[in-house]
Amino acid sequence: MRKAHIWFLVSLLLLTACTPRIEKEEEVVRETKESREHAIIPKYNLSGEHYRTILPFKPGETRGLIKSTVANRLDINELETGLMRLSQEYFNPEDYYFQEGQYLEEEEVIAWLGRKESGGENETPEGLNPPLAKGSSLKEVNESSPRYLSHILEHNFLKKNEEDKVELAGVSVALSLNSVHYYKQENGYDRQFDIPIEQIEENGKRIATEIVKRMRGMDGLKDVPIMISLFIEKPKESVVPGSYFAKTLVGQGDRSISKWETVGEEYVLFPSDYATNAYYDDATKMLNFTNDVERYFPNYVGVIGTGFYQDQQLQDLTITIPIQFYSQAEVIGFTEYLTGLIMEHFPPYISVKVYVESIGGQESLIVKEAGKEEPYVHIYQ
Repeated sequence: MRKAHIWFLVSLLLLTACTPRIEKEEEVVRETKESREHAIIPKYNLSGEHYRTILPFKPGETRGLIKSTVANRLDINELETGLMRLSQEYFNPEDYYFQEGQYLEEEEVIAWLGRKESGGENETPEGLNPPLAKGSSLKEVNESSPRYLSHILEHNFLKKNEEDKVELAGVSVALSLNSVHYYKQENGYDRQFDIPIEQIEENGKRIATEIVKRMRGMDGLKDVPIMISLFIEKPKESVVPGSYFAKTLVGQGDRSISKWETVGEEYVLFPSDYATNAYYDDATKMLNFTNDVERYFPNYVGVIGTGFYQDQQLQDLTITIPIQFYSQAEVIGFTEYLTGLIMEHFPPYISVKVYVESIGGQESLIVKEAGKEEPYVHIYQ
């Protein structure tokens, strides 16, 4: 109990240290497509890795559409947060402010997500997906012309000028691409076709080129730098999200894409055959950690880990441990034990988050930030 009490005090001190200082916000003028309005720039942001958002908050023109176009909730989260992460290379959070996309309207995006018009159902002149091919069966038709483009996500980045006005200074666009094409056969059974990665990449870049041309024809976007990124979704049933695999910056006034840059990001499930084959050392660390947990706590249910890799190097590891508890003392003892295991099994350059859960909800949280000697531990009351 004494150790747990110390950890609880540590968590309170950390929370106090991280509490933002109340300062006066900064008032600016925000010009939109329709009007000029007074807006507020918050003085405090969560960290140098986050953008400050102009207030009042302006919902994006396609707000909510992503829920009907992207099936996996994990893909939705990563599509949005990952786009912000990639944007930081071009639009520094210290100089730019965030706003949801205001230029690509919902009806427009829906039309772009359709198939190119050729007389078939759900086809439009503006469609960026290929028209249905000819064939003797639904299998042949669908697998020779899968739907590649699933969603288009837009973020805007504003900058303040000398007249205390914030104006559009950059746009980021993510193209979410299917890795699996779902369709029904003649007998009505659901079928799926795994799209070859080469086809996904080729068609993603083709679609991106066309989107840049269209955006350059819109009012307000003729001269603004546009960052385009390509995201590949995971299958609907996946327990890890998809990832970005390419990006490019279309410079101010440019109307075409000159080159692409590879984005070496990937989410990996532990335990899994893929993790063992591709990242054997990390899979072994997770296995040893899991064995130590299982050895000392009989009510243990399982350990599930998700690793985030950049250029094949593990950066962040999120671990979820569901367990059955019978007392608060057991929660405290288990959390203390886990904290020691985390410090023992995982090197200091990896950020690790551990969520301990029971049927009653979240029980404790352990966070070991990369490079930090002491973890943050919180036990929910």
